[in-house]
Amino acid sequence: MPEERNSRGPDTAVYRGSCLCGGVGYEISPPFLFFHYCHCSRCRKSSGSAHSANIFLKLEQFQWTRGADLVRRYELPEAEYLCTGFCATCGSSLPWLSRNGRYVLVPAGGLDDAPVERPERNIYWKYRAPWYEDLTTLPTIDEGR
Repeated sequence: MPEERNSRGPDTAVYRGSCLCGGVGYEISPPFLFFHYCHCSRCRKSSGSAHSANIFLKLEQFQWTRGADLVRRYELPEAEYLCTGFCATCGSSLPWLSRNGRYVLVPAGGLDDAPVERPERNIYWKYRAPWYEDLTTLPTIDEGR
């Protein structure tokens, strides 16, 4: 990933993101190449959830704003594409650079600002968790249990 830099300037739309402990911060700018939910078993394991919510960007649309020295990376040896980025302090999922060095995958759950863009699709749907339920069919509770 690139080294830490300052903000891009007032004329460029940016979304900020960070880890749980706040030690790592980053900014991304649209337009996104892709924004989707991935249901493959690898994304489920790395996210710890029913799917991951992934934003793909060109490298030029991403920058660390603080804590780049806290970012760690794990490359699954047998995977052609999958890596994971995480905070060395709190373990939060963080953006990671593609192996070809041209793209960044950003876990959407780490964004502090709500993007205007919305996920476009579910990918690897046939591999979804067998316990996955359509969110619109479940009751909603505004807070707590």
